[in-house]
Amino acid sequence: MKMYKAYELLQRFKEFCKFNGWKTSENDDWIILDEKYHNFLLARNVHPSSFKSVSANRKCVVREGLSYRVVKASYIAWLFSNPPSESLIRILYENPDFSKKVAVYDLSHVLEGGKTCIKLNNTDSSVFKEFEKFLKREFKVKIKPLKEESLNIDVKTAVTKTA
Repeated sequence: MKMYKAYELLQRFKEFCKFNGWKTSENDDWIILDEKYHNFLLARNVHPSSFKSVSANRKCVVREGLSYRVVKASYIAWLFSNPPSESLIRILYENPDFSKKVAVYDLSHVLEGGKTCIKLNNTDSSVFKEFEKFLKREFKVKIKPLKEESLNIDVKTAVTKTA
């Protein structure tokens, strides 16, 4: 049920994007703005190795009529219906290149009727920023950044080690 709610939320956002003249996919969950693909991935749970692989490759399937092609998405937003594991968040903090291209949204509270979404978004994606505004405006959701104190890692040290 939560995945269906997440899917409906994303469909409403895509309709909003179409209204603003942005190109969206009818069947897939990507949006094009300024010739950059912004791919949304709905997930309950993801194994850390899969998360790392998908985030690193950023492949996006584009359907054109009866044919398909694969493009590299400029940005990926993971929309989690269950809280993402600490190991997934650690991957983003330990790989600064990922955090510039990959955003994580914990929608679990929103999908259960709550009003809080935890985010980790260090991208400069206009689409993801508009997604956050959309959640605030349409669903009265408070967007809260993930606090590094909630993790069992020293984020500053992790980022310094990889820089």
